[in-house]
Amino acid sequence: MKRTLLWLLAVGTIQGALWAAPDPFVGKWKLDPSRSKLTDEMKVEPAGDNRYTFDFGSGNTETIVVDGTDQPGIFETTLAVSAEGPSKWKVVRKKDGHVQVTGIWTLSPDGRTLTDEFTGHRADGSVTSLHYVYERTGDGSGFVGTWDSTTEQVNSTYEIEIAPFEEDGLSFITPSQKTTQNLKFDGKDYPASGPNLPEGFGMSGRRADERTVDLTSSIRGKVLSTQHVEVSPDLKTLTMTVRPAGSGKPNVLVFDRE
Repeated sequence: MKRTLLWLLAVGTIQGALWAAPDPFVGKWKLDPSRSKLTDEMKVEPAGDNRYTFDFGSGNTETIVVDGTDQPGIFETTLAVSAEGPSKWKVVRKKDGHVQVTGIWTLSPDGRTLTDEFTGHRADGSVTSLHYVYERTGDGSGFVGTWDSTTEQVNSTYEIEIAPFEEDGLSFITPSQKTTQNLKFDGKDYPASGPNLPEGFGMSGRRADERTVDLTSSIRGKVLSTQHVEVSPDLKTLTMTVRPAGSGKPNVLVFDRE
């Protein structure tokens, strides 16, 4: 999941008679790692002498020479991949010269398993650490192939704050990423603000009922993911089910009200 940071920006609204009562979404929420699960798929394909094409699950590809240099990547970022041994690669993504993601990939001796010690660098200087284990699906050798994660445990946490936005919308704020997503539920795209967000990122959504919203995140009209967000009947838990574009397995993020 590494497309990490985009699912932090969900939103909601209240309509009609619901305005007479407090919105169930409003408040501060903290991720419960023990009840949350992340899945991930990535593809690496050969593209010439020491060149490889990477797809980290969003359907957007990047072709990179594995020489450790910063090279143009997706969404105004750079990507650097260096071989630190026959079975170890280091992968670093930056935006405006600042590191966003670092991954240390290690192949098992039989080449069937890949582990990724993943670190996401937040805008406030804190980090997210995840230990991914992937299994090869289909053909391939070395790092080339299609890889699906087999471990899904989240081992980092963060907080979000949801506040009213104008008279019929909500604002989702992620302090650690310094991001704000204001949204009304009229099906239109609304831009988000934050230092690590790609240009053109926004969200649209509809409210199904008082405790349920369905959202779509996109960049310049290209869908990145859909999210089903629901507050529990006792109003103590918020659950996001996030489906990245092109991936069949959802990410499930469970938050507790603070």
